[in-house]
Amino acid sequence: MKALLSIGLGAWLAAGSVAAQDASKSASKPVPPASQAAVAADASYKIGPQDVLRIDVWKENEISRSVPVRPDGKISLPLLNDVQAAGLTAMELANNISEGLKKFITNPQVTVSVTDINSRRVYVTGEVTRPGAYPLLPNMTVLQALTSASGFTQFARTKKIYVLRNEGGKQAKYPFNYNEVVKGKMPEENIMLQSGDTIVVP
Repeated sequence: MKALLSIGLGAWLAAGSVAAQDASKSASKPVPPASQAAVAADASYKIGPQDVLRIDVWKENEISRSVPVRPDGKISLPLLNDVQAAGLTAMELANNISEGLKKFITNPQVTVSVTDINSRRVYVTGEVTRPGAYPLLPNMTVLQALTSASGFTQFARTKKIYVLRNEGGKQAKYPFNYNEVVKGKMPEENIMLQSGDTIVVP
């Protein structure tokens, strides 16, 4: 009986050790930045000026590189010179680069990824810890943008927050009651943001 108990205890301890090691490995895995993960999940994202792209051409290290999108919407690449990037998805740009490289390389395999979103921004101003411009992530809401600004100052009137948006040349104002939204009430005020929106915390 003692031998059986000893064997059972040993197996249980060994299993616990393996589980702990697995948990440790999982915890140590790097987590991609939120902006990169969001862009990777949104294949429909249109590239814009000042975005940063990663261009990878298989087995062509001299061409593969990270490049910023210029204000005119183009990027510069060896062999191709200027390539239009703004207004295209990453897949569309990869296809265009691949077509252009066929004059110089046999069956080029091109991958394009957006590493930094700088063309689409929202602005948070007023009584927040970190006012400023923030990248507009896909499906970003008012609450998520406020989280990016690291919270409110002690003087913030969190029931009187509002979003300013340019609609057809006119400025529209959307109220946002933070106190109610975080309680699960008034979810209609937690709207999805658009590029150029300004969140004001009075």
